[in-house]
Amino acid sequence: MQNFGMSMLWFWVCYILVTIVGMLHTIFNIYVRKMKPMDKDGMGEGYEKTKPWHPLYNIILFSIFGFLYMRGLADITINEALITGAIWVGICIVFDLFGWVIIKHPWSLSFKEFYVKYQPWITLIYIAIFLGPVIGYLFCLI
Repeated sequence: MQNFGMSMLWFWVCYILVTIVGMLHTIFNIYVRKMKPMDKDGMGEGYEKTKPWHPLYNIILFSIFGFLYMRGLADITINEALITGAIWVGICIVFDLFGWVIIKHPWSLSFKEFYVKYQPWITLIYIAIFLGPVIGYLFCLI
């Protein structure tokens, strides 16, 4: 990896932004669209209706931030994009385990809820994160 520090800066800014967009979408659904919020039985309709949108947030935002990272490199290569995508998705998988499953908070989920019931969305999200730098690379070629 040519510039690990910049890669991590773009990754974490994007990760936080994607999380904020998802939360705002849920809040919008609850307060504007009057969907049910989370309760003792689950995350609620307001969150559940956002799930199909999660891969879209990720592919758009991680592609933009992948582009921002790639365009700052001295030598822009597909190999660099693939390595960056692999590192980003690897960090995301580990961080998600801690941030959304192991560490308990109001929006945390069980292992089964996050990795089984959140299918196919979580898999599509991880594919989108991996492809973000690759799509960013392709935009650098234009």
